[in-house]
Amino acid sequence: METTADVAQTFRALVANRHSTRGFLPEPVPDEVVQELLQTAQLSPSWCNVQPWRTYLLGGGAVTELSARMMAVKEVPEHFDVPQPERYTGVHQERRRESGYALYGALGIAREDRQRRLEQAWENYRFFGAPHLAIITSTTLLGSYAYVDTGAYIAHLVLAARSFGLGSIALAAIGGRSDVVRPALQIPDDEVVIAGVAFGWEDHDHPVNAFRTTRADLDEVVVRVDRLPRGE
Repeated sequence: METTADVAQTFRALVANRHSTRGFLPEPVPDEVVQELLQTAQLSPSWCNVQPWRTYLLGGGAVTELSARMMAVKEVPEHFDVPQPERYTGVHQERRRESGYALYGALGIAREDRQRRLEQAWENYRFFGAPHLAIITSTTLLGSYAYVDTGAYIAHLVLAARSFGLGSIALAAIGGRSDVVRPALQIPDDEVVIAGVAFGWEDHDHPVNAFRTTRADLDEVVVRVDRLPRGE
């Protein structure tokens, strides 16, 4: 019988093994595996079980066509349904820079090589060669709580992909091109485009897939409270 400790160890191994895949093989994932993947992700919790997300699943020529449309406007300012951060400062900027420099380092891109950095950024619009793309939307009717729930769904989706031996990457770039995605998929006005998740078989020979991000120490992100302060 599987114990609680066994479950915890399995989950930790799954989470530790997951990473953002930025190089995929072209072979599609069998339909039955994709179906199981989505059924697993659908177990994600949500506030009052409202399940406010919707997934638009693209495969085959649809992936190629959407990529072409996004690349056609790659130098046009992005358009987000949900506002992006105005700026990154402090420790958040430091973490963002560390991640970016490590990514470029894995690809042999010098910090001053702005053109190659741009080209790598545009790989987001090619979905890093993934054969499948899930575009995730959320209802506008429930506001920010729905967006939080949808973020949890995305986390479950990428973890589920890993559990089936697949690579995946969450793509904020999809949210930044809602002006392209919305008309292409005829997404209704009461849905906002949150992000995308590209997935498929990982190309283990691609150097970018050896890149890993770090995580903050618990002391930086956990505030322990054993007793509440007395009120005045």
